[in-house]
Amino acid sequence: MRRSVILLLCLLTLPVNFLILSAQTPQNRKMNMADYEKRKKEYVTKEAGLTQEEASKYFPLSNELTQKKFTLHRSHRDKVQRIKDNSNISDEEYRRMLEDDVDVKLKEAELDKEYSAKFEKVLSPEKLFKAQQAERNFIQREVTNFRNEAKSNTMR
Repeated sequence: MRRSVILLLCLLTLPVNFLILSAQTPQNRKMNMADYEKRKKEYVTKEAGLTQEEASKYFPLSNELTQKKFTLHRSHRDKVQRIKDNSNISDEEYRRMLEDDVDVKLKEAELDKEYSAKFEKVLSPEKLFKAQQAERNFIQREVTNFRNEAKSNTMR
């Protein structure tokens, strides 16, 4: 059960990172993150059947975890960008980047494990599962909508 929760948390946060990274279209139009967060909270609360009290405990934890993962990935992306900007890259530098990639994944898994215990204190396993499923569905829907909107804007 605990491994399932950790796996679900991993799967939930990856699309969030993608959404944040792809929040700009070629026209440099930015996504309204406050509006996104509000819609996500409403959707997840409704779909998971969370009470206001449960939602008030769940979302701060979820947001905290997402922010920590975002920071972790930002650091890695910065390193990757420095490598991409350099035309003379040694095998050792590539090796370090591969090791860093694995380290990021391990640190992310550690965060998931740490937060799984915290989530279990605020929601029942059933509601936690439903909330995570709803969050994943919402994120997938938002990414699809955002891509479709970006495509339609480029066709104009």
